[in-house]
Amino acid sequence: MNIEQIYTGCLAQGAYYITSNGEAAIIDPLREIQPYLDRLEKDGVKLKYIFETHFHADFVSGHLDLAKATGADIVFGPTAAPEFDCIVAEDEQIFEIGDVKIKVLHTPGHTMESSTFLLIDKDGKEEAIFSGDTLFLGDVGRPDLAQKAASMTQEELAGHLYDSLMTKIMPLSDDITVYPAHGAGSACGKNMMKETVDTLGNQKKVNYALNQPNKEAFIEAVTDGLLPPPAYFGANVAMNKKGYKNVDEVIKTGLTALSPKEFEAAAEGTGALILDTRNNGEFAQGFIPNSISIGINGDFAPWVGAMIGDVQQPLLLVTDDGMEEEVVIRLSRVGFDNVVGFLKGGFEAWKKEDREIDKVDRITPAEFETRFDVEKSKVFDVRKATEYEAEHVEEAFSRPLASLNDWIKDINPDEHFFMHCAGGYRSMIAASILQSRGYRNFTEIEGGMGKIAETKVPKTDYVCTSKTM
Repeated sequence: MNIEQIYTGCLAQGAYYITSNGEAAIIDPLREIQPYLDRLEKDGVKLKYIFETHFHADFVSGHLDLAKATGADIVFGPTAAPEFDCIVAEDEQIFEIGDVKIKVLHTPGHTMESSTFLLIDKDGKEEAIFSGDTLFLGDVGRPDLAQKAASMTQEELAGHLYDSLMTKIMPLSDDITVYPAHGAGSACGKNMMKETVDTLGNQKKVNYALNQPNKEAFIEAVTDGLLPPPAYFGANVAMNKKGYKNVDEVIKTGLTALSPKEFEAAAEGTGALILDTRNNGEFAQGFIPNSISIGINGDFAPWVGAMIGDVQQPLLLVTDDGMEEEVVIRLSRVGFDNVVGFLKGGFEAWKKEDREIDKVDRITPAEFETRFDVEKSKVFDVRKATEYEAEHVEEAFSRPLASLNDWIKDINPDEHFFMHCAGGYRSMIAASILQSRGYRNFTEIEGGMGKIAETKVPKTDYVCTSKTM
C-alpha cells in the first residue's frame, strides 16, 4: 500500500493518490488530470475509484474528466445528488482497492453530503482518514457555505458538524493519520495549521474546535469571525455538481496568441477584462490601461476568484513569456474557463508599438517615511483585519482587499491616501482595481508593512492575534 499527498500550494489543497496490489484510488483530484494519468501509467496500476469528500466550493475537481479517461467510478457520500452518473455511497459502505479498504463515514456539517474516508489496511487496521473539509489541522470546515442548498442556518449546520465529529471522528484511534483537503491559506477554514499531515491524537489535543465543552460552545466557536465566502464559491459548487467543459478544450482556447492589434480589438469587442499576471513591481512601472494586476507568483487563483467573482467573465491575459499555459490552467482550477487569449510577446510587444500605457504611483518605504504625517496623512491598510490588529501604522484605516467593493464607495476622490499591504501583492491588486474604476488620488507603498516596519514611521505595539480557542 502507498499513500501520497499531492499538495497544491497556491490553492492550499491536498489531493490523495492511493495504490495497492495493482489498483488505485484518487481523492479530491484537481481539474487538470494529465499528471494523474501519467502517474497511473508509470506505476502500472488501474484507477478503480475517484472519491470526492464533498462538492468543493473553492476549486473545480477533475472527477468527470478523470472518470471519462480511465473508466473509474466516482464516489460521493450519502445525500449527494450530482447531475451525472456516480456512486452515491451509504454510510459505512466499504470499497476495496487492491488489498486495502476504504470505509465511508458520513460526516455532514460543512455540507450535508460531506464524508470522511477511513482507510483500512490489509490486516484490518484503521490507518488514516481523508477528512475533506470536515476536519482540518487546527480547525474544522466552515458551516456557512451550504446554507442555501441545505435550507439551514450556519448554526444548524455547525450542530450537524459537531455531531459528526463527536460520533464519527473522535472515537477513532489516536494513531490514525489525518489527511485534510486543505491547509493554511484556504478560505474554507479560519484557523488552519501550516502542517498538512498530523495524527488524530494530536488534533484531539490542539484543535480548538475539538476541545469545546459542549455543542453550544462548539457552534459559537466555529461560527465566530467567519468572513463572507469568496464570490466564486457558488459557481464552483455548481460546476462540480452539474459538470463542466473538458479542461483540454479550455486550455486550447486560452492559448490563443493575439498580436497587440488583435488583443486591443478583442478587448473592445468581447468586453473582456485584461488580467495582468506579472510581478507587481513590473506592473507598477507600466501596464495596459484598465488592466487588473493579480500576479501568478502569489495566491493567484483564490484572489482571481475573490476579486473577479464571475467565472463567466471573458478574460484576456498579459503574462511573462512562457507562463501562458500555467496561467490558463490555474484559472481553470477555479472555474474561469472563458479566456479569450493572451498578448503575444507580452507587455514588451505592446510597448514596442507605442501604444497607450498606464502606471501606478508607487513609492519606497523610505520616501513614505519622509512624506508621512501622523496628523494629516491618510493610510489604507488592505491586509486582513487580523494582520492589521497585530500591528499597523498609527492612525491607519483597516480596508481589507477582500472587502474593496464595500469600502470603495466611501473614498473621497479629492482626498489623497497612501495604501499598503504586507509585501505589495495585495495593494497592487487594489491599486489596479481602483485605477480601473477612475480612482487615482493615492500612492501605493512598495514592500508593504514588511518594509515599513524597518522605517521610523510610527506604528502600534505588536499584539499576537493567534487563536487560542
